Formats: sequence, C-alpha cells, structure tokens
Amino acid sequence: MNILRFEDLVAQGKVAGQRVFIRADLNVPQDDAGNITEDTRVRASVPAIELALKAGAAVMVTSHLGRPTEGEFKLADSLAPVAKRLGELLGREVKLVSNWVDGVTVAHGDVVLLENCRLNKGEKKNDEVLARKLAALCDIFVNDAFGTAHRAEGTTYGIAQYAKVACAGPLLSAEIDALNKALAAPKRPLVAIVAGSKVSSKLTILEALSKKVDGLIVGGGIANTFMLAAGLKVGKSLVERDLVGAATAVIESMKARGAEVPIPEDVVVAEGVPSGKFDFGAFLAAAKPVVKAATDVADDDMILDIGPKTADKLATKLRSAGTVVWNGPMGVFEVAAFENGTRTIAKAIAESSAFSIAGGGDTLAAIAKYGIEKDVGYISTGGGAFLEVLEGKTLPAFEILQKRAAG
Repeated sequence: MNILRFEDLVAQGKVAGQRVFIRADLNVPQDDAGNITEDTRVRASVPAIELALKAGAAVMVTSHLGRPTEGEFKLADSLAPVAKRLGELLGREVKLVSNWVDGVTVAHGDVVLLENCRLNKGEKKNDEVLARKLAALCDIFVNDAFGTAHRAEGTTYGIAQYAKVACAGPLLSAEIDALNKALAAPKRPLVAIVAGSKVSSKLTILEALSKKVDGLIVGGGIANTFMLAAGLKVGKSLVERDLVGAATAVIESMKARGAEVPIPEDVVVAEGVPSGKFDFGAFLAAAKPVVKAATDVADDDMILDIGPKTADKLATKLRSAGTVVWNGPMGVFEVAAFENGTRTIAKAIAESSAFSIAGGGDTLAAIAKYGIEKDVGYISTGGGAFLEVLEGKTLPAFEILQKRAAG
C-alpha cells in the first residue's frame, strides 16, 4: 500500500518547525467517576506524539470519546482524564483545549490535546467547511487512529483531503503492514479463525475469507450454525437456522478450492436447559460441563465450547500454519468450565511459528487472560476497522492517504 509515513518525514528532516495535527484513538473505557479503567489506547498513541515532539514540531492531538451529541458539551464527553494520563506518560503537562476549530495556540516542542472532536458540528458527516478549517490548523496531518479508519469523518478523512501533507502515524503504519502481511501476501497455509455469537454479524467476513484462506475455523454460536448445516443437532444452543444456507455456501466455497471448514467432532454442553425464558447468567454459573460427541447432542443441551478432541485437532492445524488470522473465542471462555477450547487455540497460536494477527474485543480479552500478548505477531487496535478489512473492504482512511501519496 503506497502511503506517506510520518516516520519517513521525520527521518527526512521535514517535521522540525511544523504544526502537526495527530488524530489518535483515545476512546478509552471509564468508570462512573470518569476514571480510565484501561489505558492501552493512550499508551499506543505516545510513540507518534514523542516522534513529533523530538522533531521540534508544535503538536496538536485529538480523538473522539464515546458518542457525544455534536455541539452539546457534557462533562462525561470530555478528554480531561485522557489529558491527565497522557501527561503522566509523556512526563509533561498536556493542556486540554476547548473550542479549537478556529485556531490553536501551541509552541514548537510542545503538545496540546484538543477536546473531543465529535463535539464539533459536521465531524460525523465529514462536512467540507469543517474539514478545511481543520486542515488550516496544521502543516502536517498524521492519522494514527486505526480504530476509526473505517469511518469517513472530519478528522479521519476530510482533514487528510485538504491538509498540506497527509500521512500515516507509526501505529496506523504498523496496522497496514500487519494486515498486508496476513492477507495480501500471506505465508501459506493461511488459517483464519472466525468465531462469535452470530453468523449474521460476520457473514460477509466468512464469505470473503472463504475465497482466500486454506483453512477456516469457526467457533462459538457461529460453529453451531455450521454444525446444523452439516446435518448435526444443536439442541437449545445459540443458532441461526435461517442462515444454514449461507453456512453451507461457505463450506462449498472452501471445498471447491480444496480447503475446508472443520466441523466440531465433540463439544462441551450444559445439560437440562429449561424451556422458555430463564436467567442465563444464573444457569451458566451453575452449569456443569459435559463433553459429548457432536452426534450425541440432546434436545435440551446447550453447546458452550468445542470439545477437547476438536480443540486438539485445530491446535495441530494452527501449529503448522504459515499465517493465522484470529477473531473471536471458541466458546464462553469467561467461565472456567467452558474455556478449554479458547485456551487451547490461544496456546497453539502462541506456540506456532506462523505470523499471527488478532483483533476484536473478545479476542483481545482472551489474549490477556492467557498471557500470550508477546507471542502474537500483531494485536490490532481496531474492532470494526479490523473486521472491515477482513471483509475485503478498503477503509476510507487508507483510501485518502493513498490518494494523497499518489499526488
């Protein structure tokens, strides 16, 4: 992918004395008191900022936080907690600036944080007037927010259209390189894991990957629908019966290419699922795991994980893969009784010599739970953006940076 990279501009001495506008992804979780509960995204934003500061630029950073109403400021929407944490990480005060669209005062070698960009009218719709104002604030625009790369907004697309220079920051560049390595030029065999609750939410991903991967591993509720497509009973498990045809089409697409979608041979179930509405949380907490052959699932069983035989076979495939793309857990891994499938898959990926890329909230939670962060080739910071790349879509942020690089 031909894009201009901020690191190259720094190396070429083109950043000193310039006004640099960095679009970061600082959309962090907070508790009811407004305290940041997990700061990975803030820490991930630091390299781009430090790069600009060390080069002698006047640095402006902004991000969205939550889902504010444009033009209506509420304290809960403020980036104030982020400014404080960013200051701690940078070892300097980071001033928070409000009402910044018409002008920002910042000295060279200094950094300011611009208040929640989604408070600006026209941000979401990428209003041209707003975009031109944003572009006028800087000499160099740096997009370092992969998590919003799938959205064409004022601070992700519009500003890149009109800024004097538009480039990718180190975090976005790393995402592009990892995705290219995993999908555009993968070492074979390429194995993808697509798991989660519903086929409907990932159908286009399954369809896109079925045309390019050598193995497509399904898990969670998605696997149940594929089991039904293979003629197996799933009892009272989460399943989408109206998408059995779509699952069959994916299986056939893979088969036509000499590839496969492994159907679970054994599963872990909870027996005696009551009829009608019931407290699933309470049921799950009290449920005892029972391993059954996939052909022996009873009408009142609920599948909550893949079985040990299936997990071991999939692990063998992953250990011999050249590239692994991972999105989604194999079962209800948050509950110890039903975590073996996800844990086995995670450890196999960690032990494999394959280049691996993982993305999605539940996937990142599993990686953290099993302590394999250092053993995964690349952990994507984007949820929706990661999924759209898997679908084969060209992300707006990538598109405009390519256009600008082409002149």
